[in-house]
Order: sequence, then structure tokens, then C-alpha cells
Amino acid sequence: MTTNTNTNTNTNTTRSTTSTRIVTVTPNPSLDRTIELAGELQRGAVQRATRSTAEPGGKGVNVSRVVVASGGDTVAVLPGDELDPVLLGLARRGIPTAALPIGAPLRSNVTVTEPTGTTTKLNEPGPSLAGRLEDLAALVADTAGATATGPVARWVVLAGSLPPGLPDDALAVLVRAVRQRHGDDVRIAVDSSGVPFTALLQSGERIDLVKPNAEELAEVVGGDPDEFERDVDAAAIAAQRLRDKNVGTVLLTLGSAGAVLVTEDGSYAAAAPRIVARSTVGAGDSSLAGYLLAEVAGQSPEQRLAQAVATGAAAAALPGSDVPALDHTDPSGIEVRALERAPEPA
Repeated sequence: MTTNTNTNTNTNTTRSTTSTRIVTVTPNPSLDRTIELAGELQRGAVQRATRSTAEPGGKGVNVSRVVVASGGDTVAVLPGDELDPVLLGLARRGIPTAALPIGAPLRSNVTVTEPTGTTTKLNEPGPSLAGRLEDLAALVADTAGATATGPVARWVVLAGSLPPGLPDDALAVLVRAVRQRHGDDVRIAVDSSGVPFTALLQSGERIDLVKPNAEELAEVVGGDPDEFERDVDAAAIAAQRLRDKNVGTVLLTLGSAGAVLVTEDGSYAAAAPRIVARSTVGAGDSSLAGYLLAEVAGQSPEQRLAQAVATGAAAAALPGSDVPALDHTDPSGIEVRALERAPEPA
């Protein structure tokens, strides 16, 4: 049985805990409203939608949705009150949560999709979490911890933007809280960008996995995002520079160009399958979920990369913010090749 638990300091979920649990942390979740158009978006015009949906969203939330759809074990940590539409939506979908009550409604994001797959997003800033970072850090560390039914989580995923009121170093504070409580027993993955991500990299905190896209990688190490999508060797060299910032593994998603994986032992590239893209919302989050699920299943780096690309492509082929289950992906059809080892960062 699954219990969705909202608490200030801990989670009492009765879902069976195993060493393959994936805890996701979404500091700035949202209710994602998706509007599908029959033609191109026309600025200043009145257009009728062909379909409209609303789903609980945010990068970490999307990872948890894929994990649950695939039969995996997860808990989604996020701010929000028990009756907030985001929390209610997660409960209806059977996704266990550990929520930090904040006394304010969570944000709504609006996505407009065109038949070509072109996606336009309008994201609200979210409610302020001023003065609540220590509470959130304690909740994350507690949720990753052992329960009466099993050991600590295998992965903690910190994902998405920061809401107003949290300091730029909030991601580093969250990582430090997990490390101080659980040491190396928990692996940490990060999918973020901008100043908070840069501040985390500069903090010296160890990160087991990061999942940037081409623009986010260029933002941190320099280079041309378009070149990374054209030249996987250049992308791998840039990702190797990111590993010099106390990062273990880099999963670089490149949209329709596929993905690159750079680890301590080697670098790999995978081309994306040919699909008819309907919406790119959640595709990168689905790629990360696919990778982590393959990792906890004990698969090789090549298999993890293939699963990541297959899951991201499956998400892009779905409407709105729908996410796939692994059963609906075909990693066997993804070609993965080893790259010449990139030079170690100077």
C-alpha cells in the first residue's frame, strides 16, 4: 500500500523501502497545464486548443512519475500543502510524497505545443520559501534515510529551479545535508542550471551524476551548444571538464541529437531514434529517470545510456506532459558507441 505523507520534518510512508529507492527533490514544483494547438502559435491572435491537460510537474516530480509508471520505488520531496492541486494530483497517481507545508499555493506553468513539436513555456516564479531551507534540508535527509522496512535510498535527485526566497547555494546545502547524514550510502544526482547549479559546482560538494543539456553545459564550461549537438566528441570533451568539478558522471542530453555519457572509465554517445515529436516537456527528466532505473537494475554504462535515450524519445512522442513507462520504450533499438577517451581536464 502507498501512503502520501505530508510533514515538516520526516516521512512516514509505508511503501516498502529497498536499496533501489529513488528519492526526488523538487524545490519549485508546479501544476503543468499543457495546451495543444492544431497549427502554429500566432502571437496576438485568438486560437482554439485541440486538447488541454493539467499534471503535477517539476523536474524531480517528473522523474518520480516515470519511476512509478515503471513499477519502481520512489518518494517525491517537495514544498506544498496537503490540499494543493499538485499534491492531490500526485496522490491520485499513486506517487508517495514527503511535503513541506508552506501555507501558499504552488505555481502553475503553461506550455503551448504545436503539431511540429515546437514548445512554448510560460513559467511562474513560485511561492517564496524564505527561511525554510533548513526545514527542507532536514526533510530531504530524513526521507533518504533508513526506515523500519529497509535501508537508505540508493539515489537522491535534486532537480529544477529554486523558488524565490532560497539562497543561491541552496543546492549545496541540500547535498551537504544528505552527505552529513548518509555519507556514501546515498548517491546524488543533480539536474539544474543557472546560478544555483554554478554555486553547487563551486562549493566542492561531491556529486555522483549531473544531467545538463547542451546550453547548460556551455553555461558552466564554455563552448558552443550548437557545436555540442553537431559533434559528440566536442561534447564529450566539454563534459569531461565538468567532471573536474567533483562530478562523477555526466549524462549530457542533446535532444534530437541523442545523448553523451562521460564516466570515470569511458565516454559513450547514442543517437536518438527517429520519432514524431509531440511535446518536449519532461523529455530530459524522463531520460534521467530511464538512466537511474537502468543503473539500479545493474546495467552497464552503454545500457544505461541506451535506456536514457529511449525513455527521453518516448516522452517526446507523447502529448503534453505525459511520461512513459520503461515497458513502452525500446532501448535495444538505440545504437551506442564508445568514444575515444577525452583528455583529462587541465
